[in-house]
Amino acid sequence: MRPILMKGHERPLTFLKYNREGDLLFSCAKDHNPTVWFADNGERLGTYRGHNGAVWCCDVSRDSMRLITGSADQTAKLWDVQTGTQLYSFNFDSPARAVDFSVGDKLAVITTDPFMESPSAIHVKRIARDPSDQTGESVLILKGPQGRINRAVWGPLNETIISAGEDAVIRIWDSETGKLLKESDREIGHKKTITSLTKSSDGSHFLTGSLDRSAKLWDIRTLTLIKTYVTERPVNAVTMSPLLDHVVLGGGQDASAVTTTDHRAGKFEAKFYDKILQEEIGGVKGHFGPINALAFNPDGKSFSSGGEDGYVRLHHFDPDYFNIKI
Repeated sequence: MRPILMKGHERPLTFLKYNREGDLLFSCAKDHNPTVWFADNGERLGTYRGHNGAVWCCDVSRDSMRLITGSADQTAKLWDVQTGTQLYSFNFDSPARAVDFSVGDKLAVITTDPFMESPSAIHVKRIARDPSDQTGESVLILKGPQGRINRAVWGPLNETIISAGEDAVIRIWDSETGKLLKESDREIGHKKTITSLTKSSDGSHFLTGSLDRSAKLWDIRTLTLIKTYVTERPVNAVTMSPLLDHVVLGGGQDASAVTTTDHRAGKFEAKFYDKILQEEIGGVKGHFGPINALAFNPDGKSFSSGGEDGYVRLHHFDPDYFNIKI
C-alpha cells in the first residue's frame, strides 16, 4: 500500500472531509486556503480563496454543490464547490471552529470560540437554496460549555446537536428548543480535551478522540459508552471504516513538545483498532509530525491522513486488508 503524497498546503492540516460519493476530498489547514482534490489519484482540483486565517473545519453538502468552512478569521463561509466562488460569509465576534450541514442541507451548525468577554457558542443557521436569499441570522444560539467547542454535529433526523470540546464533556442538545438533553458521565467520559468526533456511516453511534490518550465509542441517542480504545499518545483525529469494524486513531505529542522528537523519523502513525475487541491491529506510518486529521472514503477502500507536516497522505488499501483475521 503505497501512499499518494498530496502537497498543497503551506501549513499544518486541520481537517479532512470526503464528499458523499467519495470522489472528492476536501482539506483544511492553517494556511488560509481550503483545497479540493481528486480522491482516487490525489490530483489537486483547486482552492477556495477568501479566508484570512487558519481554516479549522469544513463540510460538503450531500449533492457536492456547496462547501462550508469555519475559520480563525471569525467567519464561516459558503462556497460553490465547482467554481470556487464565495457565496456567503457568516460573520462572528470570535473564531469559527466547527461546521456541519444537517441532513437535507437546509441548516448548518457552527461553533465559535470563547474570545475576550464572550463565551463559546453553538449557532444554527438556515441555509438558503438560492445563495442570493442567504441571511446571517441564527435560528438558535446555544451557550454553556466551558472553553472551545471543537466539534458539533447533527444527531439523527436533525433532532439533536452533539457537541464536545475542551471541557471534555459530550452534550446532546435539542436542536428545536436548545434544551440540554444529556451530558456524558464524568466518571466514564474523557478526562481531557476532546479533539475530534466522527459519526458512523449509519449515524447510530459516534467516536470521540481526546488528549487523554483514548478514543471512545458512544450511542448517539442514549449517550451510552460502548467501547474505549487506549493508545499511548494524545489523540488528535479519529475515523471509522464504513465497511469493516475498524477504528483509526491519529495523534502525536502536543505541538509544544514537537521539538523534542526526531523529526526525520516519519514515526507518526495512524493506528487501526478492532472496533469490537478494542485491540490494536496495525498502523500506517509516514507523517513527520503529529496527525491532525483523518477521514475514511465512504466506500471504505481508502483513507487519508493530514499532518502537522503539511502533507495529506492518501492510502488505497491492498486487497489483503479486507481479509484481516484476528
